[in-house]
Amino acid sequence: MNDLLIAAAAGLIGGSMNAIAGGGSFVTLPALVTAGVPALNANATSTVALVPSALASAYAYRKHFSGFERVSMRAMALVSVVGGAGGALLLLSTPQRLFDAILPFLLLIGALAFTFGRRAGEALRARVHIGPRALLACQFLLGVYGGYFGGAVGIMMLATWSLLTNANLSAMQASRNLLNAAMNATAATLFIVGGLIYWPHMLAMLAAAIVGGYGAAHLATRLDPSKARMAVVTLIWIITVAFFWKAFA
Repeated sequence: MNDLLIAAAAGLIGGSMNAIAGGGSFVTLPALVTAGVPALNANATSTVALVPSALASAYAYRKHFSGFERVSMRAMALVSVVGGAGGALLLLSTPQRLFDAILPFLLLIGALAFTFGRRAGEALRARVHIGPRALLACQFLLGVYGGYFGGAVGIMMLATWSLLTNANLSAMQASRNLLNAAMNATAATLFIVGGLIYWPHMLAMLAAAIVGGYGAAHLATRLDPSKARMAVVTLIWIITVAFFWKAFA
């Protein structure tokens, strides 16, 4: 019962984080590990638990989807799904011990992307412009990352699109929600078929994430976005450092 309470509490926090600034998987995955779920299964279970909130966000932005400079949203969704499937299959073939070893580094990559990704994309774009033909290839690689781990993949998409396209932020936010949902739903389906899910933990986390996401969506309109993001960044780095400490202490 204590393990399920940990999963539910993490779902509540993770769903709230996703609604406000993103990064919910940085709480849900470590919480499942703390609750005794093996890291690889925790990654898969966390992904499945957060899919409904991702789909709800995508639906909320449904009127704002648009393509990118000669690249249609249908093509972007297709490569996201294919990449997400590839990442999920890669996770299914990863030994548990190997995933335990690389998890701190995956968290570090996600933490760096969440903290600096958008500014890095803007800085690169001021100096370099890469043609739109690279967009689908980059999106496929983002899909693979999203299907395999997914921490801060939304921020990575925004940073990549800032470099490769001229899309405005509002259009990118809508597209990010749709494509994030596409890759996560694809990966979640394969994780379920592959038997990686700890169902009691997943259901407790899923229900709490829906409650947290719904409540935070209303709260977000009254929060200072910069302060909310700073709080999320701080929590992400605390969790990342804790995993490195546990792995190498």
